[in-house]
Amino acid sequence: MRENLTYERFGGAVRDLAHTIADDGFEPDIILSVARGGVFVAGGLGYALDVKNLHLVNVEFYTGVGTTLPMPVMLAPVPNVVDFSRKKILIADDVADTGKTLKLIHDFCAGHVADVRSAVIYEKPESLVKCEYVWKRTDEWINFPWSVEPPVVDRPDQVRDA
Repeated sequence: MRENLTYERFGGAVRDLAHTIADDGFEPDIILSVARGGVFVAGGLGYALDVKNLHLVNVEFYTGVGTTLPMPVMLAPVPNVVDFSRKKILIADDVADTGKTLKLIHDFCAGHVADVRSAVIYEKPESLVKCEYVWKRTDEWINFPWSVEPPVVDRPDQVRDA
């Protein structure tokens, strides 16, 4: 079976996630978006939580459907951790699948920030990172509205995401 997330359901999911974060009393200074799927989540949470300070981190891990690099790698430009010093950071992503990407970013922030927490739409049971804020836990394959259709351009020089 597959979990099918529509844009409409995504809007409700982000709003629910924002309520959970607000109800917990966590007020992030910065939302750190994991590109690419986390960009959508971070933008929605930024508006819902009234956080204007959004940062982006690019991580390469998936090289195709079900295929990954041995470990995730942060791509340039890597955020300057000094900018996060003594701040409350909310890492936003679409899914905690293996959790390796979130762990890489969490470890990157740890020791430099006042607090770092993670928010995802979906969390898989095998995730190394247990996120503080999760809209739904599932072990199904997820069809995200932004990645179910093929790109509108053909870029043979690039590896496709899962």
